Amino acid sequence: MSVATERNNVPDDRGSIDFSGLGKVFGNGTQALRDVDLTVNSGEFISIVGPSGCGKSTLLRIAAGLDVPTTGTSRVGDGVIGFVFQEATLLHWRNVAQNVELLMELQGVPKKDRIERREEAVDLVGLGGFQRHLPKQLSGGMKMRVSIARALTLNPEIFLFDEPFGALDELTRERLNTEVTSVFANRPFTGMFVTHNIFEAVFLSTRVVVMSGRPGTILGEVEVPLPFPRPLGLRFDGLFTKLVSEVSSLLREGAQ
Repeated sequence: MSVATERNNVPDDRGSIDFSGLGKVFGNGTQALRDVDLTVNSGEFISIVGPSGCGKSTLLRIAAGLDVPTTGTSRVGDGVIGFVFQEATLLHWRNVAQNVELLMELQGVPKKDRIERREEAVDLVGLGGFQRHLPKQLSGGMKMRVSIARALTLNPEIFLFDEPFGALDELTRERLNTEVTSVFANRPFTGMFVTHNIFEAVFLSTRVVVMSGRPGTILGEVEVPLPFPRPLGLRFDGLFTKLVSEVSSLLREGAQ
């Protein structure tokens, strides 16, 4: 089968992602993905759920250009990509402001522009007043906010999240979920969010994609027709509960 990773240069479609017949086999012979067909349109926010080891993170890395498929095609719009990893990956000797500015420094953004974009991003994630704090002075949730702010300074058309809240306590996780939906409402982007948490997946997304166990393939999708931003109380809404149940059913079917 042919293999290709391409950049889509259509100006009005900078945030699109398309996987067709995608497969990934690692050097040790492990097949992570098989025949994955998935299209994410510009401005969509999808969450990806599935068993551990089903290739969710591998799919994200291929979208980011950090890995290449073994078979099939991966077409990603030519917009800027922001990536938030499982850990905040902050430089411990730099304060919040300096960590948020890091990617802009590497890109050679002028200082005046860096400060403006930094402050906007810091405010968006609710860290105003903490610019001079070092990472050791921050909670886990605050560190992750710094990581999100750092990616936001690039004004990404495509935003990729690889289980960024998995190690946080439930209350902090819920607050950050709400903040992500607020950021999405205020500054739209194409989002792909990998998580094991079904409630989180439904809360964040316009669509939830369910994957099978390894080798990962798409079992089904659940549309989430709820407006943004999303308040915490949404989790008690009848439609929300119904959507969570639909995603759970797909996961159980895939486990049989």
